[in-house]
This record gives sequence, structure tokens and C-alpha cells, in this order.
Amino acid sequence: MKLVLSSVLVVASAVSQVAAHYKFPSLVINGAKTGDWVNVRMTNNHYSNGPVTDVTSSDIRCYTSETNAAATTANVTAGSTVGFTVDASISHPGPALVYMAKAPSQAAGWDGSGAVWFKIFEMPPTLSASGMTWPSSGLTQINFTIPKSLPSGQYLIRVEHIAIHSASSAGGAQFYLSCGQVNVANGGSGSPSPLVSFPGAYKATDPGIMINIYYPVPTSYTMPGPAVWRG
Repeated sequence: MKLVLSSVLVVASAVSQVAAHYKFPSLVINGAKTGDWVNVRMTNNHYSNGPVTDVTSSDIRCYTSETNAAATTANVTAGSTVGFTVDASISHPGPALVYMAKAPSQAAGWDGSGAVWFKIFEMPPTLSASGMTWPSSGLTQINFTIPKSLPSGQYLIRVEHIAIHSASSAGGAQFYLSCGQVNVANGGSGSPSPLVSFPGAYKATDPGIMINIYYPVPTSYTMPGPAVWRG
């Protein structure tokens, strides 16, 4: 009886952990979902929903070291609203961020290596005496605007949520991320900056990545990565 009960508890714990995790499987274009893993490269966690925890790993870029997944490239317009779906919802506290990287030619088959990534969107917390409030909590979709002055061409677009509920020591932060592929039309003549690489943009000890968000209550928060390029 004890053995059966123990087995049930282990299974229940595993299910609970998977349920608390999440992934970003599809783009949202013109208000419509494009389908799971169609314009988004299938990530290693497509079954487990588990996170990346090592910021020096190549998986911090697109999380496809096991799947080596391909995707098709969706057409979008500079200045339009695009999104990523969340399966099932963002259930941990932490910031949401979106980066883009211009492909040398086609986004398909390009690995996004080098200092080519720039940030276009972020969702920082609201701070008060009682604690930190995260606008991303509970979201089932993250929407953002493609900068109007972004040059036309094909891009990787990387969504990320950093869960920092257990981030009081190095390696405790959890990174949930995916990379989609888009072809941007009607772009401008902007020059996105600053440019960073993945891995390379983050250190495990960065103040927005290694932090105790509970006690003492933080009075400030430093968003990970570079400043947002507004275009």
C-alpha cells in the first residue's frame, strides 16, 4: 500500500511540475494563430515544457539542440502587432522579453549565431512596498509591435520569459523561449542596436537573473539584456 501511494505521489508531483511550466509554440499574425510549430521552431521542451537554466548553453538562443527543427517563414509588416502563444499560461513571476535578428539571406536554416540580436520589447515589473507585480503573469499570449523603421528582410524572432521564483542563487532562473521566423515587408531604414549574442547576452549573476524577489522586498529591478530598440 505504501509503495502504491509513493508511486502515486511521484506521478502527481511530475504532472504538477509539467503543468507549472510552459512553452511558446506558435505565432499570432493579424490576430490569428498560425499553428503549433509551423512558423516557430519546435523546442526541446515541446513535450516536457521544461526550461533552459544554463545561460552559457547554446539552447539559450532558440532551444533546439535536440530537435534541430525547421519552420516556415511567416509574412509580417513593419509596424504591425505580432504575438506568440503560451501553452498553457505563464505561471511563474518574471519578465517577458522579445528579440529579433536579421538573417544574412533566408531565416530558414540560419542558426542566429553571433552578435546579431536586438531587443524590441520587454515587460518589467511594477514595484511597491508590498512586493513585485509582473504583467506577464497568467498570460496565454505575448503581443508586441514590429518596429516601423525595421529594415525589410527575413528575421528570427525570439520570445522569452525568465522565471525568477527560485533565482536567489546562480542557475536558479528558468528560461522559457522559442524562435519564430518572419519576413518583414514595408520596412524602414532604421539601424537596430545594441546587438548582443546568445549565449553571451546574459550572465548567471546578472542582477535581473539572480535575485531574491521575496525578502527583503526589492526596491528596484534591472531588466536582463540590452536596452530596447524602439525603432
